Formats: sequence, C-alpha cells, structure tokens
Amino acid sequence: MIPRRLACRVSALALAVSACLSAMPASARASDAVAHPTLWPKAASPAAITDAKTEAFISGLMSKMTLEEKVGQTIQGDIASMTPADLIKYPLGSILAGGNSAPGGDDRAAPKAWTDLVDAYRAKSLEPRPGHTPIPILFGIDAVHGHNNIVGATIFPHNIGLGAARDPDLIRRIGAATGEEVAAVGGDWTFGPTVAVPRDDRWGRSYEGYAEDPEVVKSYSGPMTLGLQGALKRGAPLAAGHIAGSAKHFLADGGTEGGKDQGDAGISEAELVAIHAQGYPPSIDAGILTVMVSFSSWNGQKMTGNKTLITDVLKGRMGFQGFVVSDWNAHGQVAGCTNVSCPQAMNAGLDMYMAPDSWKPLYESTLAQVKSGEIPMARLDDAVRRILRVKVKTGLFARVAPSVQGQFDRLGAADHRAIAREAVAKSLVLLKNDGVLPVKPGARVLVAGAADDIGKAAGGWTLTWQGTGNKNSDFPHGQSIWGGIEKAVKAGGGQAELAPDGQFKSKPDVAIVVFGEDPYAEFQGDVANLGYQLADKTDLALIKRLKAQGIPVVSVFLSGRPLWTNPEINASDAFVAAWLPGSEGGGVADVLVADKGGKPKRDFQGKLGFSWPKRADQGSLNRGQPGYDPQFAYGYGLSYAKGGKVGMLPEDPGAVAAAGSVDRYFIAGRTPAPWRMDFVGAGAVKAIDAGAQENGQQAVWTGQGMLSIHGPAVDLSRQTTGDMAVQLRYRVDAGSARPVTMSIGCSEDASCGGTLDVTALMAKAAGPEWRSVKIKLSCFQAAGAKMDHVTAPFVIGASGPFALSVTEVKLASNEGDAVCPK
Repeated sequence: MIPRRLACRVSALALAVSACLSAMPASARASDAVAHPTLWPKAASPAAITDAKTEAFISGLMSKMTLEEKVGQTIQGDIASMTPADLIKYPLGSILAGGNSAPGGDDRAAPKAWTDLVDAYRAKSLEPRPGHTPIPILFGIDAVHGHNNIVGATIFPHNIGLGAARDPDLIRRIGAATGEEVAAVGGDWTFGPTVAVPRDDRWGRSYEGYAEDPEVVKSYSGPMTLGLQGALKRGAPLAAGHIAGSAKHFLADGGTEGGKDQGDAGISEAELVAIHAQGYPPSIDAGILTVMVSFSSWNGQKMTGNKTLITDVLKGRMGFQGFVVSDWNAHGQVAGCTNVSCPQAMNAGLDMYMAPDSWKPLYESTLAQVKSGEIPMARLDDAVRRILRVKVKTGLFARVAPSVQGQFDRLGAADHRAIAREAVAKSLVLLKNDGVLPVKPGARVLVAGAADDIGKAAGGWTLTWQGTGNKNSDFPHGQSIWGGIEKAVKAGGGQAELAPDGQFKSKPDVAIVVFGEDPYAEFQGDVANLGYQLADKTDLALIKRLKAQGIPVVSVFLSGRPLWTNPEINASDAFVAAWLPGSEGGGVADVLVADKGGKPKRDFQGKLGFSWPKRADQGSLNRGQPGYDPQFAYGYGLSYAKGGKVGMLPEDPGAVAAAGSVDRYFIAGRTPAPWRMDFVGAGAVKAIDAGAQENGQQAVWTGQGMLSIHGPAVDLSRQTTGDMAVQLRYRVDAGSARPVTMSIGCSEDASCGGTLDVTALMAKAAGPEWRSVKIKLSCFQAAGAKMDHVTAPFVIGASGPFALSVTEVKLASNEGDAVCPK
C-alpha cells in the first residue's frame, strides 16, 4: 500500500507539486528516507550502451582479474596524492584532478604537461607485469563551465546564466565544445552535467544549477549529455572529441534546509521526485555513462548510503546501466563509515569511491571486506562490470589515447569562443531600462568597477577550485567586459574610458558600472541571507556619485545567484543581471551597445530562471510556493522589443542584519563583524599606513603578549576538510629572539586550541618586505584545535620583543601553496 503522504499524484510541473505538498500537514511531509520505486519516473539507458560482444569481452576480462584488481577498479584517487608508480601495488580504476590539483601542483600547467601526466598513468596501468591484467585507467576532471582547469580554454557562462537563455540547442553545442577541449588534453570523463534544482539561493552552489524549476533542468540534461558524449552507437566507442559525462548530484543537492552545502533535504518523496529527480531520466535516456551521488542527505540519511535510491530507483526503476561514483570522500559521511572504510556505500549500490587522499587505506579495507563477505562478491562483480562497460564505451580499450589528444589548438578555438559569446549575450537578463540602453552610437562612455576583470566574471571553478587570484593574462584567448565594450563603442563612432573608481578625465554621456560577487565555490559560497553589501555599500556609493554628477548609469551585476539589490536598482537607469559570463565579455557589448545604425547586434532574450528577491531574507523563493512574493518573478526579463517600466522599489531588506564573516578576519584596516582585534599582555597594537591610509595594524611586543582576532564560535570543519588555509599578509618589523606561535582558539579552555611554532617562518621574513603565507587549517586541527567551535581564528603569541604588521587575515583556498610550519 502506498503511504498517505505519497498519495498526491507526482507531476513533472513544480507548480502543481508545490500546491499538492502545501495541502499536506507538516507531519505528513516529514517522511522517512525510504524510496518507493513505483512512484518514480521510468527511464532506460539506451541499448547502444552495450552489446553481447562487449559483455562477453568484459566477462573474459573479469575471469582473468584477481580480487585485488577488481577492488582496485572501484577506487579513484587524486593526482595530488599519488603517482603512476602507485598503480603497481594499488591497481586503481580511475584517477581525478580535483579543483586544486594539477601536474606538478602547477594550476597554470601547460596542456602538454596534462597529456604527459595522463599518458604516464595510462602507460603504467597497461604495463605488462606478471599477474597483472592490463586495464586502462579512466581520467576524470571537473569541467564545470568549459575546460576551466586549463589556461587558454574557453570559459563558458556558469549554468545559472545558461538557464536564463532557455536554449537547449545552445547547451548541446556547449557540451560538445567542452568535451572536445577536455579530450584535447587527455581527459576521458567530466563530472557533469549538473542537474541540481537549487531551491534556496543561499546555497553556495546555486550557480551550478540551471533554474529553480525542474522544467529548465529537464529540458537541458539530455542535450548536454548528447553534447558531451555524442549519441551512443551500438558496438562502437564514443566518437572522437567526445567524453563520458556524469549526471549529478543524485539527489536533492539543491534542496537542503537553509541552502546548506552537503546538508539535509527534509522533504517528502513526492517533492523529491517532482522537483529534484526530473533531470535524470532525460540524461539516462540520452545515454549518460555515469551518475555522481550527492554529499547531501534525505531526511537524515546520506544519499551515498541510501540503497533504495541508488539501487532500487536509479539502477532499477530508471534503468541506469552505467556506473555510480561518489563525491569527494562523501562515503566518509555515511553513518558508521570513515573516509578509509565504508562497505555500507558499496552495498547501497555505489560502484566507485572517489577517495582523493584516502584511496590507499580504503583499498585495503574494501579488499578485506570483500574477503570477509561483508561486501558480497556479486555486488563487487556488478560494480566492476559497470565500470568496465564505461571504459569500453569511452574507447579506452580500442585506443589508448583519444584521437584528438594533443590538438591544443582546439583549446579556446574561435568556433568555441563564438558559442561562448553567443551564450553570454543570450544569458543576460534586463531587469530595468529607463531608456538609457542601448548605448547610442557616438557616445562618450565611462566604464567603471570590475569591468576589466575576467576572473571575477568567470567566478568559482576557474583554474582553481575557488576561482580566486586569476589575472586577465590567465585567459589569453579571452576578452573582458571592458574589452568588448571598448571595441563596440569605438566601432559605433564613440569613445570609451576605463576608470574602475569612476574618476573620469572627461565627463561621459553614460557610465557602465560592473560590480558583484567575488568568486567562490561550494560551501565557501554559503551565505546567511541574500543581501548584497548590506554593511558596506561601496558599489551603491559609486553609482550614486556618478548620478549626482548628472551621468546616467547602466549597472551590470555579476553574481552566482539573485541577490537583494533594490537600492542599486533604484539608483541605476538600467540594471542587467549578467550572472557569471566567463571569458567572452564581448557578448555583453553585443547587447548593450548600438552600432552606427543605432541597433545592437542582439536584443535581450534572457529570462529569470531564479526568482529575484524583494527582501534579503527570502532565501527560499520559488514559484508555486505558498506566499510567493518576488521582486521579479521567475520568467521575468525585459527586452528592447518588449520593454516595461520599473518604479521605485522598496529598500527595506527585511528581518536580516549584516551577515557576519566566517572567513574574513582583517581586511582593509578593519575586522569585519563579528570579529574584533585585541592585544593582551606586554605590548600594544596601532593602525599604520601600508599602501593606503590606516589599512594595516602593527603589533609591538615588549614582553609576553598575544595579538588575537576573536568573536563568537563558528564552525570551520567544512573549510578544514575542504583544505582551506589561513592566509596572512604580513611584515616582520623586528625579529624575535624567543619563540613565536600562531594559534587557532576554540574556547576559553586552552586545552582545545591548536598552536603552531612559526618562529622559523617569522625569522626568514624579517625585513621591510611585505609577504604572504597560507597555513593549512588541518595543521591547527592536527595540533588539537576543535574546528567546529572556533572562537579565535587568528592568534599570534610571543614572549619577548617582537614587532609584526599585518594587512590581511582571511581564509583562502589551498592552491598547492599552503604549508604547515616546521
């Protein structure tokens, strides 16, 4: 019998489902984590995914494999924590390059370094050795918006922008271009398409989703799969230039409470099906070869350990015949598991563990669990067969290297950049236009803000995991938004001036101000509310200053989610949501700037895939929800052909305060809330000028003392497991003859803190130069810090004369440059 809580008819339309769910009592919606397959949509991997000859080949291969080799196939390690030589003892089935992993630890490594690395692993996996069954290794990578790991590759808009375009064929072409660029540097497999349906925009991965409504996701997942992989052909491998994809993250990664990354989706099965599952059937029907399971939970149970979802629904009801891979050490979050031991995940239906740094002990424990029968042999054999099936289909047995490997001219190729430029133009959403757009031919145009910063326009998952620290020179084929505008304005007979601070040389006819969020990825992007610059509205001040001088202002807003920007919209004559457009900034100019004939190359066609908030406290704001009250509704978007008047918008942010910072402790001469800086003991601290007025602090010790940044307890456990580091920009003004320490404190109980000796580090740095260092959070954890209850994220202690100046203390991504002091 179907439980009452599931009696609502499952509809593909989010609106109908939301109405159905809202009619249920709250107690009914608090369902358990057991799926009922008959309630789920049917799908099926196409027959061309395999054939009798392929299955016979796999059976013959498996008959020769040792138990150790079979177990090895189910484990994937990261190139940052292993070498090709490791494959001799540990015959792993796959390797990956995580967001901060690259050949030699160089995230700007040349394409040839990537192909050399892949070839070395392939050669070792196929090397003739006694007792060894040669099986090519499968190389996977996150090509999130183009092959974003390689300098010179085409960087497409992030998915949030692509969703606004409402163009499935464009998505297919982007997938094909991405696949070709990945294959050119030796990749076999990318971890996409992302078919998440973000339902709370406070989630730091919102920009990885196409829309808040499954209708867009459902229309895109099949075309993206076909773009990456091509159409499967029976008895033949993927065509040259195509790679395996991975639909992710199964399931409800976008439905967690409060938008918390890796959190819990406390929702009914009906909502799970109707909202979060809709992207999978089209991708499976199109032939997706792998599916990645989510970090997150459903009603308290981790997806990676949910057999009813992985085995009964995905492999059963949905007929998926490829293999299932976990996310980064996600198996370690399953109840009763650790990163190095998790039979529960494989028994639930997981086929491959993504064990970036835990692969070696995980291999040993999994081998022992199969030997003991804790993992049944039949389950292992099924996993291995699925993995080998994908390897056959990707052509790894037929050709050791993809046929386009080494064709580096396909990275950032002109035809790929043209697709990206088209995508940028189609993704722009016009929220407001009081007649200032398009920019008229012959106009004098001031371009201010971050217009000449491709890295900011590209966002997270660009060259590094967090996408920080990128320069325009890292995008040799790219064009900034400024570059595109300058060229278009000049072509229209006008003049363009770049002034990031808005200080122009000659008064312009119009100003284009580009501003928005700085790059982030995953949990680093989780926010408490949707307010933009609630505490320090520097961008609004720039807009108002220009307006006060009688200059019309066009605002181009860069963001990975809709944000409450009513004050900025009110102050602007036109406001454009540009999302995270990537490396082809000319696409912005194609829509904003008119040619000599008075018309732009393209009209606006973007429509909101995410509802735009009326208040900063509307984290969960989706059409069809009870009380739905957006500023701009899902599907909204003006154009030149169809304009509209936007009046003054309310500027009450709602029931929020300026969000405290959990990762920025001392910036631009101040400690942002909720932090404060104090000196305790023999000495003092004072403000100094370090390139700008009072943007630094100098601490001087005369005896035993401590410089501390402290505040209420925050949880940095996810940042620690994500390999984040404390970044310090400092200058040693007077060296110390006695020990100097750096600590993270977790309460008034000193026994739970973690203290590191940085005496040698400070001694080497003595002198007038400013330096920067990153110290891994894991170092402090290993020294005893309780990272889930940090009250003092930065403490420097000395017991004698010492002087230290600092201009910046914050958390930063370890991009191969973080250390543990020795």
